[in-house]
Amino acid sequence: MDIKASARYVRISPTKLRLVARPLKGKKVEEALSLLRFLPQKGARLVSKVVESAVANAEQRPQIDVDTLVVKNILIDGGPTFKRYRPRAMGRVNRILKRTSHITVVLTEGPAKR
Repeated sequence: MDIKASARYVRISPTKLRLVARPLKGKKVEEALSLLRFLPQKGARLVSKVVESAVANAEQRPQIDVDTLVVKNILIDGGPTFKRYRPRAMGRVNRILKRTSHITVVLTEGPAKR
């Protein structure tokens, strides 16, 4: 049985989040959270919040053993982009794109895949 949790409109680019999320697929939840705890990136903190939320969702179901949960998939999708403008020389303008992301974590029961 799959357990899901998601965070939407997170103010970080999807590229930066994917660098943090890619090594977590197939790992046990405890191992994934300990890896995220010691990564210096901002995205690690955001992804760990969503993983912890998925674990909390799993605790609500009595038939699921939380100790056997494995990260089945982490999806990082792009959200809407905020467009901002910065004035430049001679009346010109540069466009600044402030990207957002949607994080979805899917957990499942079972042994960790190596």
